[in-house]
Amino acid sequence: MISPGTLYVVATPIGNLDDITARALKVLRDVALIAAEDTRHSARLLRHFGIETPLAACHDHNERDAGGRFITRLLAGDDVALISDAGTPLISDPGFHLVRAARAQGIKVSPIPGACALIAALSAAGLPSDRFSFEGFLPAKAVGRQGRLAALREDPRTLIFYEAPHRLDDCVADMVSTFGPERHIVLGRELTKTFETLRGLPAGELLAWIRADLDQQRGECVLLVAGWAAPEDAEVDAETLRILDLLLAELPIKRAAALAAQITGARKNLLYQLALERKGE
Repeated sequence: MISPGTLYVVATPIGNLDDITARALKVLRDVALIAAEDTRHSARLLRHFGIETPLAACHDHNERDAGGRFITRLLAGDDVALISDAGTPLISDPGFHLVRAARAQGIKVSPIPGACALIAALSAAGLPSDRFSFEGFLPAKAVGRQGRLAALREDPRTLIFYEAPHRLDDCVADMVSTFGPERHIVLGRELTKTFETLRGLPAGELLAWIRADLDQQRGECVLLVAGWAAPEDAEVDAETLRILDLLLAELPIKRAAALAAQITGARKNLLYQLALERKGE
């Protein structure tokens, strides 16, 4: 009986080709087939490293249909590598359906870690990294984008977004309107490339800086937004704290804070932060 091959999920450079790992190069050379988001783009990468492994397309428009081709090869014993145009596959890139199908068939899926734009940006942004939320790309249309941002207005975690350069101005303008001009935002642009930029400013100042230098509206962009913090003068009365403590004695923190907010009318995120402090977390 033939043993299935392995599906390798391989991270590739986000800009600087020297960032590819030795293990990634070995896997790309050794597998029988490489599933690539854009075969023309990935062919240039493989040529640079002298890799002659065959390529086949696996992108948003064909992943569900073409995935069966890769599963067939894997079940026949061939190893297959999955790559995206840049960075770690599945992070706002295709590959989820193929990985899920492989796991459903009992095929081993092995990650080959490497570059990832959101992690690279977070590591150098100077914002809290113990808790963060990756939100991917915001909706392209203003109404959808503004609605998504409004839902995140009081999220205490560092928020991370990918954004297309031609929408950067509109996106940051909506962040100014939603989060306020003083909320700190870091723009990571063209990370690891020649014109790498990491610029952190209050939202209003960052928007003005972007508009004053059109070069900042080019290339791959990551936006990191400081999490919401309750105003220093925000107060919770003794009765609200008593209710919160009673609920914390019986319920998980998140549920206790939500119920306390419904009962008292206090802000849920403020009560959640207080609950974390009162439980010593």
